[in-house]
Amino acid sequence: MNHWIRLLISAFVLTLLSAPTLAAEEVNLYSARKEALIKPLLDRFTQQTGIKVNLITGKAKTLLKRVQSEGHNTPADILLTTDAGNLHAATAAHLLQPVDNVTLNAVVPQNLHDPEDRWYALSIRSRVIVYSKERVKASELSTYEDLANPKWKGRICVRSSSNIYNQSLLASLISHNGAKQAENWAKGIVANMAQPPKGNDRSQVKAVAVGICDIAIINTYYMGVMLQKDGPQKKAASQVSIFFPNQDGRGAHINISGAGIIKDAKHKENAIRLLEFLVSDEAQQWYAQANHEYPIKSGIPVSDIVNAWGYPFKQDTLNVAELGKYNADAVKIFDRAGWK
Repeated sequence: MNHWIRLLISAFVLTLLSAPTLAAEEVNLYSARKEALIKPLLDRFTQQTGIKVNLITGKAKTLLKRVQSEGHNTPADILLTTDAGNLHAATAAHLLQPVDNVTLNAVVPQNLHDPEDRWYALSIRSRVIVYSKERVKASELSTYEDLANPKWKGRICVRSSSNIYNQSLLASLISHNGAKQAENWAKGIVANMAQPPKGNDRSQVKAVAVGICDIAIINTYYMGVMLQKDGPQKKAASQVSIFFPNQDGRGAHINISGAGIIKDAKHKENAIRLLEFLVSDEAQQWYAQANHEYPIKSGIPVSDIVNAWGYPFKQDTLNVAELGKYNADAVKIFDRAGWK
C-alpha cells in the first residue's frame, strides 16, 4: 500500500477515535405524573421527532431524592412534577438549570414559570370548594377566607397538612394576607373540621356525598376523573358542585404541573425540544381533554366536564413561585394551628 495512503487512513482513524461521540437521539424523563397521564404525549413526541423518551415515574419526593443521590451521574434530563412547591424544592436543591428559550418564555405566562426560567408550567389546576347540592347553596359561599367563619363549624372536610396542595393554598394566603391572618385562617379551618384530616381529594368528595361534611377543599381535576368513571366515584361526584372562590377579588387559587431541565442533563437539546412540545397546542389540548386540567394557553378548549363548571373563571395571578417561597412558613403555621 502506498505510504501516503497509509498515512491518510491512519489520520482518518485517529480523527474518528478523537471525535466526540454523537448524542443518542433520546431523552430521559423523571415524571411524578403517572404513566397513563403522560405516555401518550411522549409517544406522539417520538413519532414527530424520532427522539426516544425513556420514562421513569415515581412519587414527587422520591424522584427528587433520586436525582439528588445520583448527583452529577444522574441520567435524568427533565424532572416533571406536580405543584409549584415541589418545583421550588428542586430549585432550592440546585437540581435545575436556567433555560433561556424563546418559545417557552413566549408561550408560558410569566406568573406560571420560575422567575429565573428554571421550570415552566405545563398545565393548571385550581384548588376549589365542593359543596353538597342538598345542604348548601352557592350563595352561602364566597372566599377561602370565609371558610374560617364559625358558620361552617363541623361542616368542612379537607386532607392532611402534609399534603403539598394544602401547603401551597396556605402559602398563597400568606403571600396575599400576611402570616398572621393566614395562621388565624388555618386555626379557623381546624375549628370547623367535621373530622380529622384523612384520605385524598377524592375521599373528601365522597365524605360530602355521604353527609360527613357539607363542603370540602379539592383540586378540580379529581372531580373530572371521578365524573368520567362509572360506579361509586361518579355517583359521589354527581352529588356535589364546584365553587370557585374569590371571584369578586383576586380570583381562585391555581397551581400547576411543570417541568425543568436537570443541571447535569446529558441530552439538553432534546430536553428543550420535549418541553417545547409539551406546551404546543396539540399537547395542551390533550392535557385539557384527557386529564381535565386547564391549559396554560388561551384558546385551547377544555373538556366538556370542565366546561360545565364554568370556564373561564377568574384565576389568581400570583406568581406560583411564591407558593414554594412560603412553603416552609405554611408547614410551621399548620403545626401551630393543630392541622394534622
